[in-house]
Amino acid sequence: MMLRTVAFALILLFMTFDGAAAQGAQMPVSQCQAIAAAIPKVTFASFEPFETAQLSSAREEVKITFVGHSTYQIESPQGVVIATDYNGAYRPPVMPDVVTMNKAHSTHFTLAPDPGIEHVLHGWNEVPGDKIEHRVMVGDSYVRNVTTDIRSYGGFEENGNSIFIFEIAGLCIGHLGHLHHELTESHYTEIGRLDILMVPTDGGLTMGADSMSRVVQRLRSSLILPMHRGGSSLDRFLSMFDGRYDIATAKDRVLTVSMRSLPRKPTILVPQGL
Repeated sequence: MMLRTVAFALILLFMTFDGAAAQGAQMPVSQCQAIAAAIPKVTFASFEPFETAQLSSAREEVKITFVGHSTYQIESPQGVVIATDYNGAYRPPVMPDVVTMNKAHSTHFTLAPDPGIEHVLHGWNEVPGDKIEHRVMVGDSYVRNVTTDIRSYGGFEENGNSIFIFEIAGLCIGHLGHLHHELTESHYTEIGRLDILMVPTDGGLTMGADSMSRVVQRLRSSLILPMHRGGSSLDRFLSMFDGRYDIATAKDRVLTVSMRSLPRKPTILVPQGL
């Protein structure tokens, strides 16, 4: 009787697992949102032999290249290529599989993207004020967005910009887009953890350096990648951190990063070409 009970329990367990897996295939669950905060005083650990760790390290690496303005190319371990704030002028060297766009200025989008791009994700809804929601799984890359407002004639347009979040190889990579205001607690909850943050540093067209620095510090990312530079604004942005962050200039055009290689102290890394 005991054996039958155990066997039945195992069958139910596998059925539940299969059902959850099927649901997950339909709608991926974000690993970057702050779920762990609800489990205090817990440390998650894993072990793998040294040889296995060496073999798996290449599968954990994400390649990031600054293309121009607000466009970064992100390449996943499986070769999925993503271009942020794609406008058709700053083109990655290879055809991207996914492009994200925002509409504050024409330098952040194009209405005539290359037809070979499979996934074109607008950061705004065609109905002004309505939210746009993206939850897209492409190979080993999960892309989602969190909407914010943008300045418009006479005030603000709700949900006119998107912060895009790319969950790849255990990393949470965020691109602030054309952010025009400081974030609310609701925004931070939706965003969750960001290990790598791409942040505009123009100091005016988006937000002032002081406001932008507060957003960066609140997000607590390990690696900050500046973009959207305007004149001397980068220097002003960097000055806001006053030694609390390391500041470095990238030695290579392509940044290769993994969970293992994230800096221990928060670091602002100025990419080549900015």
